[in-house]
Amino acid sequence: MGSPLNIVRTLLLLPAFVFVGGLAAFIWQANANPSAVPANPPRTIVIGIDLSSSNPLIRDDSFAQRVAARVGPYISNLAPRSRVILRSFGAYNSSANSPLTLDVLIAPKTARAEDMANLISSVIANVPQMVRQGRIQEQSSTNIVPFLMNISKVVNCKAMPTHIILATDGVEDSQVADLTRRRNTLPPPEGAPFAGCQELLILGVGRGLGSPADTERLRNEWGNWARAAGFLSYTGLNDW
Repeated sequence: MGSPLNIVRTLLLLPAFVFVGGLAAFIWQANANPSAVPANPPRTIVIGIDLSSSNPLIRDDSFAQRVAARVGPYISNLAPRSRVILRSFGAYNSSANSPLTLDVLIAPKTARAEDMANLISSVIANVPQMVRQGRIQEQSSTNIVPFLMNISKVVNCKAMPTHIILATDGVEDSQVADLTRRRNTLPPPEGAPFAGCQELLILGVGRGLGSPADTERLRNEWGNWARAAGFLSYTGLNDW
């Protein structure tokens, strides 16, 4: 297996950009003192990219680069044994979202945090280009809540601090709710599927709608949902 820097160079040159689905997880095992509380404990970082047609990120190179720059620092300082998960969503269809699938376990020799931050930032920044070139497809629905519910089954917020970052306009348009209509609201989740999870961060909420009122409406909807779901912190950013 080559070094992560070579992986970055190779993956960015792949004409079909099939790299993400095919990249294997990197595993490193280390002895740890379970009674010690490290200053920088291992974390889980989940990044979800909204590929629905309503999300400006899939067309706006500048905004995609800003999202990438915002996400990178979450990864670059991760401790060994941290977990990074990259997924896309839109349609409730795993096949449609398989091109953007990456799982990494941070390790000093095979998956350095800085290298993985550069890799994932490069993927995010290149989403608009990949859409234009047909390497990934924009999607006609926006299943944010169903995506989150699927993620809740594969993370363990009690085992390590967990941050979930969504690059989305926040306009749920699915069987759960249709937030394109102002009178509609998000139903609260059943139970608290993310109890104890550190953070839900939404990058781009209300973006593209051209309405401060709609931005605030969506920010509040997701704030209410995040609190009910058990997140310790929620931030919804339209711009920064």
